[in-house]
Amino acid sequence: MVGFLQRTSRLRKAFRHLSAHSTFSSAATAGRSPVGLRGSFLPAAASRQLGVCCRTLHSGADGSRPSPAAAPDRLPFSRVTGEDLAFFRKTLPGRAITDPDLLESCNVDWLKSVRGSSEVLLRPQTTEEVSQILKYCNGRNLAVNPQGGNTGLVGGSVPVYDEVILSTALMNNILTFDSISGILTCQAGCVLENLSTYLEDRDHIMPLDLGAKGSCHIGGNVATNAGGLRLLRYGSLHGTVLGLEVVLADGRVLDCLATLRKDNTGYDLKQLFIGSEGTLGVITAVSILCPRKPKSVNVVFLGCETFEQLLKTFQLSRGMLGEILSAYEFLDSECMRLLNTHLKLPNPISDCSFYVVIETSGSDATHDGEKLHNFLEEAMTSSLVTDGTVATEDSKIKALWSMRERVTEALTHDGFTYKYDISLPVERIYQLVTDMREHLGDRAKSVVGYGHVGDGNLHLNITSPVKDPALLAAIEPFVYEWTASCHGSISAEHGLGLKKRNYIYYSKPSQAVALMGNIKAMLDPKGILNPYKTLPDNLR
Repeated sequence: MVGFLQRTSRLRKAFRHLSAHSTFSSAATAGRSPVGLRGSFLPAAASRQLGVCCRTLHSGADGSRPSPAAAPDRLPFSRVTGEDLAFFRKTLPGRAITDPDLLESCNVDWLKSVRGSSEVLLRPQTTEEVSQILKYCNGRNLAVNPQGGNTGLVGGSVPVYDEVILSTALMNNILTFDSISGILTCQAGCVLENLSTYLEDRDHIMPLDLGAKGSCHIGGNVATNAGGLRLLRYGSLHGTVLGLEVVLADGRVLDCLATLRKDNTGYDLKQLFIGSEGTLGVITAVSILCPRKPKSVNVVFLGCETFEQLLKTFQLSRGMLGEILSAYEFLDSECMRLLNTHLKLPNPISDCSFYVVIETSGSDATHDGEKLHNFLEEAMTSSLVTDGTVATEDSKIKALWSMRERVTEALTHDGFTYKYDISLPVERIYQLVTDMREHLGDRAKSVVGYGHVGDGNLHLNITSPVKDPALLAAIEPFVYEWTASCHGSISAEHGLGLKKRNYIYYSKPSQAVALMGNIKAMLDPKGILNPYKTLPDNLR
């Protein structure tokens, strides 16, 4: 291994020029076990709360214990008739779809784990059309499944039974953009990547970036309060969304499409719909605050031998990179193995136990490069980092980001995937992966962890050759009890949807859940909007 002084000299030289793609390595570090302490599991009181909503699901007639995520019985909604189809076709000429082949992709979620049986797909283009549809469906007691890009991971975006699918795909117009304030107003069906391209041409960027950006809609992003890769720098959609236009269950249009950053008049109603997963209203338009496009972007891909070193590197980056730090992501060696095996993506550095993707963005390349150089030199000197590579050119930045963004894709090739989106205190974030591996032993094919260190969001994924009820029974409720013991959240950014609705009591007290039920009953008394999702079965 080259001596430390030679490495430091190379690094200084590289950062003097900030070459498009420079590599570096540091002395080997002593291996230490991942940081974290085991905690007690779910308190008895919380277990009783969960039991209230899951009791009937946990004790089948044959003594079996089906998962609380199982689909509930169909509620007494009306079924679509020929008269209904006539109304839809009149309201949406050529955009009321009944062809089974065209409906197929809208009835199945992205993971192909949930399949509905809807026979009608409606594709409105305007808020007024959405209003007419919901007013009619509410009067007829027809259940409606709002759908954006259908990239959700918890079964929230597809029908459970025969709900009418209301797609926002044709509501894809950008309405206004104020280049002075950076406020964009657009319809809910705009694809996130298209908005990003539009803004980049105008020297701005979207405040969120997701792996599914090529398919997901901004309305769906808001409805699920999607987090993504830029939350560390720009915050959540609860802060960046300035206004919403929403159609309520009875067809009334709630126009809160404000473009003001400060408005302290009464209740901030838009917040009710951010993260509501289409259960309170259908979002038809969004106004969102967009930051200026950074003039200088660097991406660093680092390797650490222990998770404790990874956390110390995070602390160091916050202190030394400060205002230019825009992302701090991680993946473990098992993720890298899947990327290598299934997607043939080569490891850009030497093999390590953990990998970090750090992004900086700022307005002065010289200033940012100097800060990044000082940070990397300190990380090496402190033996926190064992190897790394830096990219400043767009193509190479994308190549490094793909090591993080394509993990989900790699998992789809590894078998049936059980996905968990957990929020935990940052120091405990990886201990769940370690404990899950120990808990499952050889029952799982792979147990991997990756996610957003900057906001304490772990994506725990477990694979098996085929769908395995026995393995699922071993994972759940273990994963939720473990999370509750750390005062974490069972859903950091994916929502609850169909799959996690009955686990809400692991993260929210019963009083809060009951109040959510009251809000749902007030805004959607007949319960037609996205039924069977988000709220537990005992509130139906």
